[in-house]
Amino acid sequence: MTSMRRTRLLALFLVASVAVSGCSTVSRLNPFNKSDDGPQETASEGERIAIVAADQTLEVAEALKGADFFLPTPEAVTAWPLPGGTPEQAVGHPEAGGSLSIAWKRGFGEGSGRGAHVTAPPVAANGKIYVMDGEATVTAFDAQSGSPVWKTDLRPQSKRDKEAFGGGLAVVDGKLYVTSGYRFAAQVNADTGAVLWRTATEQPIHAAPTVSGGRVFAVSVDNTLLTFDAASGAAGWTYQALSESARILAASSPAVSGDTVVASFGSGELVALRATNGNDLWSEALSRANRNNALSEIRDIPGRPVIYQGDVFAVSHSGVFSATDLRTGQARWSLPVTGITSPWPAGDVVYVVSKSGEVICAARESGQIYWITDLGKGREKQGGGLWGLGKKHFSTRPIWSSPLLASNRVIVAGSTGELVALNAKTGAVEKTINLGSSTLIGPIAVNGTVYVATDEAQLIALR
Repeated sequence: MTSMRRTRLLALFLVASVAVSGCSTVSRLNPFNKSDDGPQETASEGERIAIVAADQTLEVAEALKGADFFLPTPEAVTAWPLPGGTPEQAVGHPEAGGSLSIAWKRGFGEGSGRGAHVTAPPVAANGKIYVMDGEATVTAFDAQSGSPVWKTDLRPQSKRDKEAFGGGLAVVDGKLYVTSGYRFAAQVNADTGAVLWRTATEQPIHAAPTVSGGRVFAVSVDNTLLTFDAASGAAGWTYQALSESARILAASSPAVSGDTVVASFGSGELVALRATNGNDLWSEALSRANRNNALSEIRDIPGRPVIYQGDVFAVSHSGVFSATDLRTGQARWSLPVTGITSPWPAGDVVYVVSKSGEVICAARESGQIYWITDLGKGREKQGGGLWGLGKKHFSTRPIWSSPLLASNRVIVAGSTGELVALNAKTGAVEKTINLGSSTLIGPIAVNGTVYVATDEAQLIALR
């Protein structure tokens, strides 16, 4: 990967000021990647319980060192219709990956570069896998062979948006739902690629939609939760969170359980609403009281909130990894983890990846830590000096995707172009694979195969 491409990649997922009232062209700033996984103040009575005290760093709990824990038996997963697999954004423990050998690679359009970024997680159903490139072209492949089935270019013809990025896909009941930085939501026939409806939006949408109960839920860049009727595309109720001009140039997909939708925003708000009408149920801010550097002032929650066993798990860029009771909004525990990814709960534990590259396995009920594996250690890159020459005065670490638990391995992919599989019980690295291209999109698992969409718009199947 060239240094220019690496800079673009890091700029996408680090700090930027988003001019939400203007065009959707990306404003790129210098990406500082210093670790800000600092300590957190101990919560007062009635507030969130901080597992790590103010003067401590994350450490494995003495009582849990080497201890075993329950994980559900891996099960076959035949479809991955939403970004996180289900409306709750929780899958459990799929069986997939085998020896993690690359079965095939397929290009699917424009990769990340000037004005274009691949950000949409793949989705899969009915033997097909769907991806979207950096310029809103959607492609369907045969999931087994990788043969292309159809391709549809959804870029608007208007001059208003000449450049855009972001958005994503969801496939439900034979319909493919698309959101885009080009300011639209659309429904496409999942078998043919024919556009069935298209609804313009005021602001770009950088995240994939969540479809549940006949509604499409998506968060726009101005911190508005939008809803659409899934059948017609008609706009429904909206929810406006606090405005936040500085945020991560990535966005979150809501989680839905029954009649409750949980959305996260660039303001650091985690909000639960009635899915039918948007009425408030509860809200909280995932923000540390003692933020100690400029980057930690970015409060964004760019990863998906995840609903599992009655709790909501989410991690913020300002340094809070939390568990919250879905029904009451009551805080259960928190850890000082700075992240831009989605947690993965399963069985007795929840996995999360920090911005500095730590893969963390924590007890789901208490937040105490079983193990930590630092994938950033030894992969630092030195930077600084005039035009990259001379004395290097800072180092950067690679950025890693959200984790996938599959066949007793925690699988992550990263900006180094590597895919790494860790033992789910111990955190030991079992396999490292060179994908040939960087990616920050979390892998998915369908019918025994792990799929990864890369920054260069390649879909890679591993079995």
